[in-house]
Amino acid sequence: MGNQTILVVEDDIEIGNAIEIYLKNQNYEVLRAYNGKEGLDVISKNKIHLAIVDMMMPEMDGLTMIMKLRESNDFPVLILSAKSEDLDKITGLNMGADDYITKPFKPMELLARVNSQLRRYNRFLEKINEQDDSNTTYVVGGLEVNEDTKEVKIDGEIVKCTPIEFKILLLLIKNPGRVYSLESIYELVWNEEAIATDTVMVHIRNIREKIEIDSKNPRYLKVVWGVGYKIEKE
Repeated sequence: MGNQTILVVEDDIEIGNAIEIYLKNQNYEVLRAYNGKEGLDVISKNKIHLAIVDMMMPEMDGLTMIMKLRESNDFPVLILSAKSEDLDKITGLNMGADDYITKPFKPMELLARVNSQLRRYNRFLEKINEQDDSNTTYVVGGLEVNEDTKEVKIDGEIVKCTPIEFKILLLLIKNPGRVYSLESIYELVWNEEAIATDTVMVHIRNIREKIEIDSKNPRYLKVVWGVGYKIEKE
């Protein structure tokens, strides 16, 4: 885990100090920022592998920061929020965050989520580095998903997806017509036992916003009520 850098964006100095200690004990490099504006500045000058971002901060809040960093970065983002900020957590996931943790949190829970996100991100980077010339593209109607270049297109236009969104979409389009439960999607994409299927639902909602003309009447990503989700065959 050495040489991986985590950015902690938290205006509460005591909480930030505690997180820094936990992470450094796991041999992570830690950079600090105290609002979203400072966080973006740190990202522009350093190679970041994961960011932990508080929601409520002065100058620029966490939601705005996540929206801006996702314009050009795909590293995992972990939201740090209070229990009363449930709506912000959902909005943050919609804007490109990968997971969240609620204050007050236990150190082991924080580290487990950080380690899990970094494992997935590292596997994602390895697959990109292993690309060859024989691209594998899956097509359903106007939806194209290229497994090698990690590109998603709708009617020829590139759609930006986070690593988690891409993995969910790839799983479904490789098996058109097959219905996957939320638990199955979580276990196949996250590679661990399903513990937070609400997170899957938020990512699916976000995918629909990106690939569907009308997300309430989807053409591609369909729900089978009481069972799960599928990419419709065409």
